[in-house]
Amino acid sequence: MSANSPTDLSKIYQQRFEASLAYRKAIWQTLISGFFAEYLRPDAVVLDLGCGYGEFINQVQAAQRYGMDLNPDTRQRLSPEVTFLEQDCSTRWPLPDHSLDVVFTSNFFEHLPDKSALGRTLDEACRCLKEGGRLIALGPNIKYLPGTYWDFWDHHLALTELSLEEALTNRTMAIEKSIPRFLPYTMARGWQPPLAFVALFLKLPFLWKWFGRQFLVVARKPAATKT
Repeated sequence: MSANSPTDLSKIYQQRFEASLAYRKAIWQTLISGFFAEYLRPDAVVLDLGCGYGEFINQVQAAQRYGMDLNPDTRQRLSPEVTFLEQDCSTRWPLPDHSLDVVFTSNFFEHLPDKSALGRTLDEACRCLKEGGRLIALGPNIKYLPGTYWDFWDHHLALTELSLEEALTNRTMAIEKSIPRFLPYTMARGWQPPLAFVALFLKLPFLWKWFGRQFLVVARKPAATKT
């Protein structure tokens, strides 16, 4: 679910990202190789929730890849090997229970209209994850962005790492990693750091506390309790 119509989403993201597509692709290649690859086995089944133009999921090495989004432009941006799920994420996903190894999402939850929609989305992620599967969520942390968070027209839901943790633990997910300050806020506006700087930044966590404005939460689905 989005508070914006598919037509609005198409216009917003064309205007916001069209001029920086090559840079965004290169940044995500650096982020994947420098950090997220440890969570992505080659035999995994991965879903990118709110996948946008596919900067993440197009570059992931995995046995099976899905991208979910309401933006109609997404379909033509995804690699042919990625299965596109064009739907409201807060309704039932067309995937079996326990079918995913990883649900990844970056800068997406803030676009949902309310916590009810987010709760239904998390319920679907939990249903579809295998035992031991992970939800990896990256997003702007309202604690460190009290004003600039609202500079984007399509930001509606304000979250911190702790509020997302609570939503996940209420769904019996185990928090494996929680970083309140991880990456800087946005690549959509302002300075675009060189790729070498980004690669170095990922290796120096003490810098995250100074420059990080986005949280990273990794939650694991526990094994079912035997009775």
